[in-house]
Amino acid sequence: MKVETPTIYKTAFNCPHCSALTTQNWYAVFVTLIGEKRRTPSLPDEELIERITNSKEIPQNVKKDLVLEYNRILTGAPFFKKSEESSYNPPKVNNCFISSCYNCKELTVWIHDKMVYPSDKLMVLPNGDMPPVVKQLFNEARDIVEKSPKGAAALLRLGIQHLCKELGEGGKNIDKDIASLVQKGLNPMVQQALDVVRVVGNESVHPGEIDLNDNKDIAVQLFSLVNLICDQMITHPKSVEELYSCLPKKKLEGIKARDSKKN
Repeated sequence: MKVETPTIYKTAFNCPHCSALTTQNWYAVFVTLIGEKRRTPSLPDEELIERITNSKEIPQNVKKDLVLEYNRILTGAPFFKKSEESSYNPPKVNNCFISSCYNCKELTVWIHDKMVYPSDKLMVLPNGDMPPVVKQLFNEARDIVEKSPKGAAALLRLGIQHLCKELGEGGKNIDKDIASLVQKGLNPMVQQALDVVRVVGNESVHPGEIDLNDNKDIAVQLFSLVNLICDQMITHPKSVEELYSCLPKKKLEGIKARDSKKN
């Protein structure tokens, strides 16, 4: 799976909201001074929304738009507000940019060349066939890897243990589980790589435990290894099976008959 890391220098990358590799539209940011009456930002609350909803003085169409807008504000996420107003030459906020995803329409906020919303995630996406329990641990590790690579590495080792269970192994002795998967088709080089990052072998770390020797490089390698195991043990066999099922039935029966004669 091709991954394009989000950056201000691209017009297409994997969206940090929906993960789709798609077009991003870019916007400069302009501002309007908050009026003298209020002078500070004003945010709605649930009580205000309830008052508006129950008001008999506000026209129904206006009420609907207000409630919709205020509920969006309460999510805490930035969004575009349609407006018919136009200000003459509003001041531009330098070093602040907005990108909008073509797929999910969500906004990403950038200061200079750094993503500030949503919080920066490592753009290593989980294999599409990854079991749900493993994917949950994988994504939790993505959420924290920038601030806590040791915590992310612990989650990923735990994810590998759960992945072994999902692949039919015992899940109690990860060394034996990986050795068994090698016998079933896992590339031995993956086993060697797991030894290097202390998932298996004499220096292995118990799944889920924090290891003070872990760092971001090890965590990044663990992300790749979880995906590799999924690819080799789930995605590849699934693709072969799907291809095989599309072949003409009579041809397959003929091949089976031919091969049985050879044996």
